[in-house]
Amino acid sequence: MLGALFYFVAGIVLLALGGDSLVKAASGLARRFGLSPFTTGLVLVAFATSIPELAVNLRALWIGDAALALGNAVGSNIANFGLTLGAAALCAPLLIRWKALPSLLVCLVVATLATILLGQDGRLTRLDGVVLVGAFVAVLGFAWAFGRRQPELRSQFAGFAETRTDPVLNLVRLAIGIALLSFGAKWAVQGGLGLGQALGMESLLTGLLVVAIGTALPEMSAAMAAARRGQGDIVAGHVIGSSLVNLLLVVGGMALVRDVPVPASFLRFELPAALVLAALMLPMLRGEMRISRAEGAVLLLAFLAWVAAELLML
Repeated sequence: MLGALFYFVAGIVLLALGGDSLVKAASGLARRFGLSPFTTGLVLVAFATSIPELAVNLRALWIGDAALALGNAVGSNIANFGLTLGAAALCAPLLIRWKALPSLLVCLVVATLATILLGQDGRLTRLDGVVLVGAFVAVLGFAWAFGRRQPELRSQFAGFAETRTDPVLNLVRLAIGIALLSFGAKWAVQGGLGLGQALGMESLLTGLLVVAIGTALPEMSAAMAAARRGQGDIVAGHVIGSSLVNLLLVVGGMALVRDVPVPASFLRFELPAALVLAALMLPMLRGEMRISRAEGAVLLLAFLAWVAAELLML
C-alpha cells in the first residue's frame, strides 16, 4: 500500500512537471515557426491541462487496460467541474468575458449525451470514434473563429503562450517533458492500480476516482492561483477545453484504435454524473457570466456527493 502510494504521488508530480515543460516547449516552438500568439494560447488553453490525463491514458492503453483509461477520461471531466472549477470559484469569483464559452459548454453537454447514446450497445466502435474526433475538430475551429472576433481576449491568451522562442532550449524542454511524462504516467498507473486493488476497486473505478482525482490536484492548485489573479477566462477555458479533449479526442481516439467496452453501469451513473456537473454550469454563464463563491460551493458539493456515492457502491 505504501509503495503504491509513493509511486502514485511521485508519478503525479512528474506528470505535472512534464506537462509544464511540454507546454512551454510547444508554445516556444509554435511562436518560433510563426503561429500567432492568440492561436497558440487558444490551443494551449484547450490542451495544456489534459496532458497528464493523455499521458496516463496512453500508458493504460499500452498495458491493455482500456477500462482504466475510460474511467480516467470521464472521471477527469467530473473533477474538472466539481473540484477544479469549484475550488477556484471559492477562492475568488470568476468573471468570464469569453463569449464563446457558453456555446462550448453546450457542445460539451451535447457531446456527453451523444456518448451515452452511442454507448447504448455496450461499446464505442471505430465509427463512433470518427464521429467524436470529427466533432472535436469542428468545436476547436468554432472556438478559434469566435475568439478572433474578441480582441480583448487576445492579450490574455497571448500572455498565456508567452515564453522564450530559442529552438535549442525548447527542444531540450520537449525532450525533458516527454521523459517526465513517460515515467510519470508509468508510475501513476502502477501506483494507482496498486491503490485501487488495496481499496477493492476494479480498473474502471480506479480510473474514475484514484487516478482522475490525483491528476486533477495540480490543475486545481493552478486554477486557484489563476482565479486570484482575475483570470476567469483561463480557468473556465481550461475546464471546458480539457473536458472536450477528454471526451471527444481521448475517448474518441481510443475508439478509433479499437472498440471500447462501455459497461451498462457507466451509462447509468458515471456519464450522467459528468453531464449533470457540466449542466450545472449552464445557468452560471447566463446574464453577467460570473461564477460566484456560492456557485463554486455548489459545484464542489456536487462533486463530493458523487465521490461519496461511488464509495458507497463499492
